[in-house]
Amino acid sequence: MDLSASNRFDRKDYIFLAGLFVFTVLYLAKFFNFSAYPFEDAAILMRYAEHLASGHGIVWNIGEAPIDGATDFLFMAVTAGVIKLGLSVESAVRLICLLSHFLTIFFVYYAVRGIYGCNRWLALLSSMYLAIGPALGHIQAYFGTPFFALFACLTWILAIKLVRGGSSHLRALLFGLTALITALIRPEGVFLTGLILITVIYMKGFREARKEILYFIIIFAVLGGFYFWWRWNYFGYPLPNPFYKKGGGHVYIGSLRESILNIVRVAVPFILVYVAAFRSRETTRLAVFSMIPIAGFVFIWLLLSNEMNFFMRFQYPVLPILLISWPPLLGGLMNDWQLPDPARLGGKNKIIITLVLALVFIGVLGYQYTKGYGRLVIMRDGRYDIARMLSEYKDKDYTIATTEAGLLPLYSRWRAIDSWGLNDSWIAHHGEITSGYLDTYKPEVIMFHAYHSPLAAATDDSRWGSMVGVLESYAYQRGYKLAAVFGRSPYDTHYYFIRPDFRDSDEISNRIHFTDYYWYESGEKCLNFAGFSVTNQP
Repeated sequence: MDLSASNRFDRKDYIFLAGLFVFTVLYLAKFFNFSAYPFEDAAILMRYAEHLASGHGIVWNIGEAPIDGATDFLFMAVTAGVIKLGLSVESAVRLICLLSHFLTIFFVYYAVRGIYGCNRWLALLSSMYLAIGPALGHIQAYFGTPFFALFACLTWILAIKLVRGGSSHLRALLFGLTALITALIRPEGVFLTGLILITVIYMKGFREARKEILYFIIIFAVLGGFYFWWRWNYFGYPLPNPFYKKGGGHVYIGSLRESILNIVRVAVPFILVYVAAFRSRETTRLAVFSMIPIAGFVFIWLLLSNEMNFFMRFQYPVLPILLISWPPLLGGLMNDWQLPDPARLGGKNKIIITLVLALVFIGVLGYQYTKGYGRLVIMRDGRYDIARMLSEYKDKDYTIATTEAGLLPLYSRWRAIDSWGLNDSWIAHHGEITSGYLDTYKPEVIMFHAYHSPLAAATDDSRWGSMVGVLESYAYQRGYKLAAVFGRSPYDTHYYFIRPDFRDSDEISNRIHFTDYYWYESGEKCLNFAGFSVTNQP
């Protein structure tokens, strides 16, 4: 495989890029569901972005103290800025993510061709693999993952330039600034960019990498330190609120296992290239170069919960790194094995090798296509319908306490208590919601996701089950009316309790009770078990 400078960008590359753009647009038009609802965690960030864009600050409830429940900090801020331009929150999120996805596709192609000088068909394969990958599912569900992946990709490209093209003050400065932006988008970006810096040191040596280290430390210490000081003063805590609920120093073996499985799932077509790379010293060095951030980032999830790891979104940011890094490994192997470049062959040999490469190309893309990332079906969701109904009462200063802190708070526009604590600093720092805390709000509606019903006794002894027990006991002890218990079965349900002593109580209770409620995982119409004999009342 020819890796010489003659394989740099030329007119054919621009034709390839144009075709890649058309392919991605057509794939989106065919499979993308633009009318899909936001997923729960994505809806949480959208609520923060709306409040910030409206001038209320980074708050969960308007008029309350700031709280950092939106862990995608910079993505949330950029979304708020786009909303200020006149777009809806849904349009703002989709615009940012689609633009990020297209840019990442371009930069993968550019890195493989323009920096490593690999064969353009390998660059096209990597870019197309990314184009039909998990990012489409993330965008459809309104997650900001492609925005994070874009800046992780840019940081990696700058690292490659520093290693291959030599140091300069401008490159080192851009590397440090891009790394900081990546870290501001999501907290784990600090770990990812730190690992990328380690790869630069690994390839260049500590002495030769002093400039990059110095700029990285100064930028993170000065600009990053200022941000950290600001956020600690603004929010009152040094870390994002979900960390205190989901992290907190625990070890999550299950999260690590899922993280490893996820990266294996997306890397399957390229694993043999990495295995074979360890046959020679030079290709081993190149393989380790990209494996440091990929493997390191996979293993940090030992310390964080795997909750809402939708379509591998926690591991996805290293996929562009992988797709940029495997073609030069393959080229190095072909050089080591002294295999001929198909372009320099003639006759039957050229035809045979070209057909083999074409089959590999089709097979790799076929593998990605069968995963169905872009063909995600997001079902009709009863929580969305209830939220839209409750939004008719949004100006009456009502409160909902709920375990489902996404669609219901976002679209109802009510004051909301996130009873799990991801968006409530008191609950996150005290471990669990209490009846006394609920009394400070006296919520008009209490809604929770339970694994029991009036027909099935509660047996869940997990932290989630304990929280549900507090909410249910509070509702019965305070005389709330049970409006509905929606579910496909008595063992997986959504409870809706209504406080009886406010003006719209009966009306809201009746409207919830007679709602055609659909289960979010399947789109099936639910039964309402509220009319059956109660077996779980304390």
